[in-house]
Amino acid sequence: MKSLVLAFVLLFFPLVASTTTHENFMQCMRTRFSDYTKTFEIVYSSNSSSYPHLLQSSEQNPRWVNSSRSTLKPLLIVTPFHESEIQAAILCTRRQGLRIRVRSGGHDYEGLSYRCKTPFILVDLVNLRSVDIDLEEEAAWVQSGATLGELYYSIAKESKVHGFPAGICPSVGIGGHFSGGGFGTMLRKHGLAADNVIDAYLIDVNGRILNRELMGEDLFWAIRGGGGASFGIILSWKIKLVRVPPTVTVFTALRSLEQGAIELVHRWQYIAHELPEDLFIRVIIQDVADNPNKGSVKAVQAVFNSLFLGKLDSLMQLMNQRFPELGLKGGDCTEMSWIESVLYFAGYKKDNPLEVLLDRNTLYKSYFKAKSDFVQEPIPEVGLRGIWERLLEEEIAFMIMDPYGGKMNEISESELPFPHRKGNLYNAQYLVKWVQDGVEASNKHLHWIRTLYNYMTPYVSASPRAAYLNYRDLDLGINGKGEESYSRASVWGVKYFKGNFRRLAIVKGRVDPENFLRNEQSIPSYPALKKRR
Repeated sequence: MKSLVLAFVLLFFPLVASTTTHENFMQCMRTRFSDYTKTFEIVYSSNSSSYPHLLQSSEQNPRWVNSSRSTLKPLLIVTPFHESEIQAAILCTRRQGLRIRVRSGGHDYEGLSYRCKTPFILVDLVNLRSVDIDLEEEAAWVQSGATLGELYYSIAKESKVHGFPAGICPSVGIGGHFSGGGFGTMLRKHGLAADNVIDAYLIDVNGRILNRELMGEDLFWAIRGGGGASFGIILSWKIKLVRVPPTVTVFTALRSLEQGAIELVHRWQYIAHELPEDLFIRVIIQDVADNPNKGSVKAVQAVFNSLFLGKLDSLMQLMNQRFPELGLKGGDCTEMSWIESVLYFAGYKKDNPLEVLLDRNTLYKSYFKAKSDFVQEPIPEVGLRGIWERLLEEEIAFMIMDPYGGKMNEISESELPFPHRKGNLYNAQYLVKWVQDGVEASNKHLHWIRTLYNYMTPYVSASPRAAYLNYRDLDLGINGKGEESYSRASVWGVKYFKGNFRRLAIVKGRVDPENFLRNEQSIPSYPALKKRR
């Protein structure tokens, strides 16, 4: 009998605790900001019929949707419409002794924007996504809950000669993308998205709303590439728009092994970073069915995917001079507007309306794991051949190579937390996707990508082996606790930030000394600051 009572108590206690937390949180929200807060309209418990949809709607990696991998689902989901509701959420979360997670688009590769190992509140910025364009100033204010697609759409509706240098996937949220650096097809011309941020509004752990002047240059530096979630909740960003020509040219050239793909990729490594900054040519190495009508024989091909900020005739002249080996023909290319090129790179069809950019859902959603590297010396052909062989082992796998050079060479490593500038030929992203859920299936694909990553060791940067924050990878390391937190975090921190990691930790210690805003790869406080307190 006693065992039955104990079992009932253990089963019932979490429900009581959750209900009590909900009631206390709601009361706190009402008390602190009663003039603005809609409380019942913006806070959802697991008992709400809207909770499952809200939780899963922005989870871009299904691998984490039903995950029980030592993580919990949020006790409450808050969907603020007003900055005061975020202030209340921060202060009330702290009062309740909970953690907080902030989601703008849900594209964090490891799901850290919506999962946690301890009880937490999720603040989803989906309702804070306005974009205000000022063509006279050639600038815009964009809220963190907006997506890249919504930003691009808003710009295009106002101007045919303005754009913004950010990522390719339209459903990516502004908040995470900008705060991690953010790059796309115009990085060689205009740098990162973060390089073009000129102001921001942030709510700190004390609920204060700070712009660039009030937060100071150190914190403003930190949130542009250092990951904003470690320092506060960023409400909005002021960006400078860039000029784009009325006509741009794109092409996608596929080359098989028999067409000299390995030799072409090898040659690409020597020239892509030295081309004029108006020309961006990335390479995607991917496995494909060689001939679907004959049993889907597997093969690997190289895809040369390009944006040229100019007309076809200028592109052809340039390609014939600098990369004649590719054998590009005028018929392989298409002239279009810059906003049409956004649709093109996102994988939409030519006749799709611009309004598809407003769809917050990812076009091709699947389980996945990714890792990244920076390449500073060309990989020899024998090394490329090894990549080909390993890609054949997987069903859906890619290696994406984005060239640097141009504007990226002109910006100092310490200008922003993102340090991967001059000296890098290209960024490499390895990506494996799968359809079947389950631990066994996941482990199989995780083993494959980790094996590929180990294979790449002699061909990529070293001391540290660099990685890109927006391609988050918990394999690189996770935070420890207490006094060891900084030293443990340095293992992964120097890979993302190199020498900038120390400065980020100093800023963290000043703005969040109690480390309220923390996750497996949040910035820790610098030890010297802890000892002074």
